[in-house]
Amino acid sequence: MIKPTLKDINNIQNLLNPFVKDGIILKREDDEIATNIRSYVAIKQDNKFIAIGALHIYSVELAEIRSLAVDNNYQKQGLGKKIVNALEKEAKDLGIKKLLTLTYQKEFFEKLGFIEIPKEAVPDHKVWSDCIKCPHFPNCNEVSLIKNI
Repeated sequence: MIKPTLKDINNIQNLLNPFVKDGIILKREDDEIATNIRSYVAIKQDNKFIAIGALHIYSVELAEIRSLAVDNNYQKQGLGKKIVNALEKEAKDLGIKKLLTLTYQKEFFEKLGFIEIPKEAVPDHKVWSDCIKCPHFPNCNEVSLIKNI
């Protein structure tokens, strides 16, 4: 597990782009990734990222796991779980009490202790900072889940 640096932005985009193209992950511009680089954790193999995720903090009690992706060639090997566990540990260390995620992978997150919540419970600033940029807005099929940590 590594913390990416600014020189890794291309590597991050290369991993995320197929998921962005498929409409699974929200596109993040290089500047946005740079601004939030400290929120990412990644797994690197053969000089490329094969798994990544970010912890986005909303308040003293709530953070979101977002931009979680595992290269298609490395799926079903527990890498997504490793990323989520690392982000959860970081959230706990910071004193965060709840983790939020919006995902198409409901079962994956439920296995990690997340429970589904109504979309109406998602903080407004999430909707107006991220969701509004999504091509699926306002007809989103993602599931909102939360976990008390």
